[in-house]
Amino acid sequence: MCLSKVSLVKLLSVGLIAIASLMLTISAQASEKVYGKFPVTLKGYSGSKTNSVSYTGQIARHVLHDSLKKLAAKGNGKPNPKLKSLMMSYYSSKDAGRAIIAPKTKGSFVVKQTLVDQISKKKNLSGKTYKGTISGMPNNMTGPELVTFWIDKASSANKGVDSRNGYNYPQLISKFIMGAVFYNQAVDNYLDEKLSATKKPNNKPYKKGAAYTGKEHSWDEAFGYYGVPAHGLSFSGKQLYLIAKQKPEGFSIADFNGDGKIDLYKEMMFAPAYYAASYDKSNKTTYGKNISNAFLDGRRLISSAQGEILSDAQRSQLRKYAAIIEKNWQKTLAESVFKYAGSVYKDLKKINASMADEKDKTKKAEKAYIKHWGELKGFSLSLQTGRAKLGGDTAVRLNRLIGFGPVMPNSSQVVDIDSNGNYVKDQSSGIEEYMLHMLKVQKLMIDKFNVKARKNDQLASLDQMIKKLGDSSSAEND
Repeated sequence: MCLSKVSLVKLLSVGLIAIASLMLTISAQASEKVYGKFPVTLKGYSGSKTNSVSYTGQIARHVLHDSLKKLAAKGNGKPNPKLKSLMMSYYSSKDAGRAIIAPKTKGSFVVKQTLVDQISKKKNLSGKTYKGTISGMPNNMTGPELVTFWIDKASSANKGVDSRNGYNYPQLISKFIMGAVFYNQAVDNYLDEKLSATKKPNNKPYKKGAAYTGKEHSWDEAFGYYGVPAHGLSFSGKQLYLIAKQKPEGFSIADFNGDGKIDLYKEMMFAPAYYAASYDKSNKTTYGKNISNAFLDGRRLISSAQGEILSDAQRSQLRKYAAIIEKNWQKTLAESVFKYAGSVYKDLKKINASMADEKDKTKKAEKAYIKHWGELKGFSLSLQTGRAKLGGDTAVRLNRLIGFGPVMPNSSQVVDIDSNGNYVKDQSSGIEEYMLHMLKVQKLMIDKFNVKARKNDQLASLDQMIKKLGDSSSAEND
C-alpha cells in the first residue's frame, strides 16, 4: 500500500509526538526518583525562592566528619597541641575558612567545593553529638566528652593508632560519630519530637524568613543526615558504592546535572548511606532503598498539605515512614557490628596461628585487628545512641562481649581509664576466649536485629569454639 506525502507527513508527526511524549514520561519518572525541587508551600512567603528543600547544614557536618577522620590519622607519636587544636576546630568550633580535607578531588572525580563554608557556615559536630552517657566506655563519659577524649589521644598517636593498647582513633571517632551525630539526630530528634503536632508546625516557617515550613525542614534535615545523593534512588547499591569510593566510573553516576563537578550538597554519597549501599550490594537486603523511598514518600506527603497543619492521619502516616527509616538504619548499624566482629575473629585467628608456629608474622595481622576492632567498637556504641534503647540486656551483653579495649596478643586488655586519662590494663581470659566473644556478638546481631547481609559470617565455628573452650569458660568481659 502506497502512502501519499500528506499521509506520510501525518504519520511521521504522530510518531515524533509519541516519541516526545515517551521522553517526557521517562523524564518525569526520573524526576520522581529525586529528592530535589519541592515547591514552596508556606503561606504568606514573599521571597524569591521556589524550592523548599534545604539540608546544607547536615552535609556540612558530613564533610566535617570526613575531614576529622583524616586529621585523626596525622599524628607522629608525640604530643601535638597544634594538631589537637586543628581537630577540635573541625569537631567543636564554628570557625570560618575551614578547608575541606575530605572528600576532595581525586583524579577525574572532581569535587566542586573546597571550603566547608561553601556548603553551610557556622556548623560543628559537638553541638549535635549524643549527650547521653556512653556505658560501653569507662568513666561514664557523655558522647561529646568521649569524642574529645579520643581526639586528644589521636593527636599524640602515631598515625592515629595506639598499637600498645589497641586503639585506632580515626576508626573509633568516625564510626561513633556516624551514630552519635547522624543516626541520633535523624531518628531521635527530627523524626521524633519534631514530628509532634506542637513542634515545628507545617503552617509556620521553620524560622523567620525561611521558604520552608516547620515540618518540611525537619524532614529535610533528617534526610541530610542520611547522606544519600538527591538522585540516589535512581541507582543500585553497587552504583552508589562507586560514588562513595570516588571511583572514576562512579563520577558519571554522581554528576547528575552534568556540569563536570560533584556538588557535595546534592551529588555525593556519605557514611550512613554508604554502609546501607554496601550491604544492599549483596542483594540480600534493601536497607538503602527502603530508607530513601520512605524519605521521598514522607516529603511528598508533607508537600501535599500545601502549607496547612498536618492532620492526625497525615502525621500518623509520616510516623510510619519514620519507623521504616529508623528500622532500616538500625539494621545497617547492626550489620556493621556483625561484619567487623567477623573481621576481628579472622584477624585473631591469624594472630593465634602465627604465635603457635612461633613465627613473627603477627605485625600485619595485628594492625588489621586494631583497625577492625576500632570499627567494631565504634559501630557498637553507635547502635546504642538511637531513639529506642536496645531491649533487655542487649547493650549490656554487647559491651561486655567487646570490652573497653581489644584483647592484645599478650592477653592484656584495657579495663579502665584513670583520673589522669591513662589506660588501666589487666590480663584477660586470652585470645581464643575473645574469639568466642566475637562469634557471640554475631549471633546477638542475628537474634536481636535479624541481620540479613551477614558479611564476614564466622558462625560456622561457634559450636566448635564452645566445645573447645567449654561454655563455662565464656565469661563476658566487664
